[in-house]
Amino acid sequence: MRIHYLQHVPFEGLARIDDWCRSRGFAVTGTRLYAGDPLPSVAAIDWLIVMGGPMGANDDDRYLWLADEKRVIDQAIRQGRVVLGICLGAQLIAQVLGARVFPNPHKEIGWFPIELTAEGQQSPLFGFLPRQFPVFQWHGDTFDLPHGAVHLASSEACHHQAFAYDHRVVGLQFHLEVTAESVQALIHHCADELGGPVPGPFVQRPDEMVQRQSEFAFVNGAMDELLNRMARLTVPDGLSA
Repeated sequence: MRIHYLQHVPFEGLARIDDWCRSRGFAVTGTRLYAGDPLPSVAAIDWLIVMGGPMGANDDDRYLWLADEKRVIDQAIRQGRVVLGICLGAQLIAQVLGARVFPNPHKEIGWFPIELTAEGQQSPLFGFLPRQFPVFQWHGDTFDLPHGAVHLASSEACHHQAFAYDHRVVGLQFHLEVTAESVQALIHHCADELGGPVPGPFVQRPDEMVQRQSEFAFVNGAMDELLNRMARLTVPDGLSA
């Protein structure tokens, strides 16, 4: 299986997803958009994974590659590829599907619980998860649910936390792929988002974010199983089953 990822900043890579891909012997390629790497031909890939980043889905004027990236995401969806978006990646998928991306009432940074919707509990992709569980968050924007998508999860601070579209396109506002090292990198590179005398009711201190061994183990296990279930959607010729 040929997996291609789109990376927006050096410090938000595949993390646990890379371990999952390599343990199964899948071919992994990537586009470092921040470095000017070329975007892939959708015909040459089976999966597209769109990572997070501190920029916004509406920042086309500041990041000139965003428009081309959105075209590739659109092509991947239209051509039946499996597509996974994480944080900014989920917002980009939602926007490509016609939904609005806009500032959330609260920043959500740190470990907070999400709750599966009734559809999420019955979903073949999410149904293995408990009704409520902790995930790692780092976002200030949110999105409307795209037309035709299934709402899978929500949180106290952010209503749209996960969705599925056409059973093979998944958007996660939260992070299941994080490791202690990747969280430390986020804290280091995005420390300005933690500042201020009152950072917000859903912003944790750095020490609260990294001392979470059981949470890291849980989300990484959830990431592996979600990827396993998404892999069952992919048949040998690279088209969605």
